[in-house]
Amino acid sequence: MSARKRRACLILAALLFFCLPAAAGAAARLSSVTSTVTGEQLPPLVQQRMQESVRVISEQVLLGHPVQAAYPQEAALIREVFDKVLVGYTVQQVAVQATDAGEASVQVTLLPWSDVIQSVQVVTQVEGMPPEVERLVRQDLAAVDAVFREALQGLPVAATDWTNGILKRQLNAYLAAHLPEFRADFDLVPQADGQMQIALTVFPRLPVVRTTDLSMRSDTIPNFSLLSHRELMQQQADLLVGVPVAFVARHQAAFEQLLAQTLDTLPDARQLHLQTQVTLTPGERLYVMSRSDTRAFRLRLTGWLDMGRSANSDHDLMFRLHAGSMLSQQDELLALLDVYPQDVDWDWQLGWRHWLSHKGTADVRYDMRGKRFLFAARQEFLPRWWLRYEYRCLTSSGEAAVGYKLHDFLSLEWLRDRHDNWLRLIGNF
Repeated sequence: MSARKRRACLILAALLFFCLPAAAGAAARLSSVTSTVTGEQLPPLVQQRMQESVRVISEQVLLGHPVQAAYPQEAALIREVFDKVLVGYTVQQVAVQATDAGEASVQVTLLPWSDVIQSVQVVTQVEGMPPEVERLVRQDLAAVDAVFREALQGLPVAATDWTNGILKRQLNAYLAAHLPEFRADFDLVPQADGQMQIALTVFPRLPVVRTTDLSMRSDTIPNFSLLSHRELMQQQADLLVGVPVAFVARHQAAFEQLLAQTLDTLPDARQLHLQTQVTLTPGERLYVMSRSDTRAFRLRLTGWLDMGRSANSDHDLMFRLHAGSMLSQQDELLALLDVYPQDVDWDWQLGWRHWLSHKGTADVRYDMRGKRFLFAARQEFLPRWWLRYEYRCLTSSGEAAVGYKLHDFLSLEWLRDRHDNWLRLIGNF
């Protein structure tokens, strides 16, 4: 072979080597697949799941195939595979179209079987909760019916297996948004005439309230008068035992109002015009603070013991009964009865008290036995601290005191007059 012919063969071989693969690759291939499933009364959530299933099947069948006008064999295969996994519907038609860019579109048309769900009814059971708590749980579950209607209504009864995963995800999402302190389980119970009943059961999540610590106080009536209602209040507080701690915190205001009404609706509470405020501190040990006060009366019993006086006094130990009637929100007509058990003696006073502010008061009183006027003032300057001054006209004597509240039942005062200073222990009964 001549050199010229040999050179021509090499050039032709090179052209074939570089050009033939390019020509073969010039035909576009399918690189992506989208799917659409349509059918009569097809629930949107089920439709989304079916479209995802069709897309996965179609990708296995179509990806990598050359772009062409029609795919009859591939469409038949998609129809056969999808029809085998489908229950409650029959695949009526599968159409496959492709674009020059390599995008395939699969359209599936379904025919439902005869028995179709026409309506959905949710029957809810709340496990282990008292009626007062169950009422709030059902309020949070008020819109849960929509979760099941969206997935079931219009679906053939035989196709409900398609909804199990969908319903669980949707129900968990609903609980996370509206009732995160509980978990739920459900059963589908077909009924006659195209009705589907959902048996929904909700259970509390941990942690839950395990014990309660109840305290009952009053600043306007004797604390011991509340003891007769303590058992009833304790029963109401114990209703929250077993309730999720987070649920109690989220519905704290409702539970506080419920417990307050327990006392305020009693006959003797209505007679005294009591108004109760309850404060909850949620936790596995639930703290309940109940304060019952009246705006119409003031009835208090206190006792004090003076210690550290330089001169002994028969009045170091005293009990005082304070009885008052509120003329307005700032004015009180009062009577004081002082009893001295050491020398079996007593005094009593009549007077008027005016509230300068919610932390400060001024008194004008008359000592009925000592025949003298007394003037007194008290001002709180910190949550537990106060200043007090009292002046007696007949003897031109006065005493100043600074006090500290140790507890609702116990306080301390340090007093000073022009002759002495001492410590007073005050009990609130």
